[in-house]
Amino acid sequence: MKKDSKDYFAHETAVIDPGCQIGKGTKIWHFSHVMPDCEIGEKCNFGQNVVVSPGVKLGNNVKVQNNVSIYTGVICEDDVFLGPSMVFTNIVNPRSAVVRRDQYVKTLVRQGATIGANATIVCGIEIGRFAFIGAGAVVIRDVPPYALVVGNPAKHIGWMSEYGHRLRFDDGGEAVCPESKEKYILKDNTVNKVK
Repeated sequence: MKKDSKDYFAHETAVIDPGCQIGKGTKIWHFSHVMPDCEIGEKCNFGQNVVVSPGVKLGNNVKVQNNVSIYTGVICEDDVFLGPSMVFTNIVNPRSAVVRRDQYVKTLVRQGATIGANATIVCGIEIGRFAFIGAGAVVIRDVPPYALVVGNPAKHIGWMSEYGHRLRFDDGGEAVCPESKEKYILKDNTVNKVK
């Protein structure tokens, strides 16, 4: 059931190609494929049927749900959540008959961001720290830190705390997360957590 490794777990149906780095405590489940030259941090969890293409970089504690393909050019920082069947792209203008492997476009997902189930992330954008992409959203432009975006194309409709709760700002531009009790400030359309 377990592939030979002292540092990480891979189900017997998973394919781990030579030349990838996988951090301690990471778990890779049924029918997943990790390709060469990937860098995967510690304590990540890959659900069933996940594909990680060559050169992908994932930080620590990245959660990848079932049926997600992470294509070359994608970088996810620590604590990113990738929901079931969400989709990355890495070519702006793909054609089956035209080879564009030298034109992969970088997509950066910053620390703590959540991408909901069945969302599509068009390549070449940055998703800010602790941003929250709603289920089914189609994201075609950069998303600011702590922003909540939904729809097709995705529209910014609010702000989220680091614990994943909608922030309600008062007239003074302050909000408190109902779970963590941490305070946030909204100023000039930018959210920052009070240290």
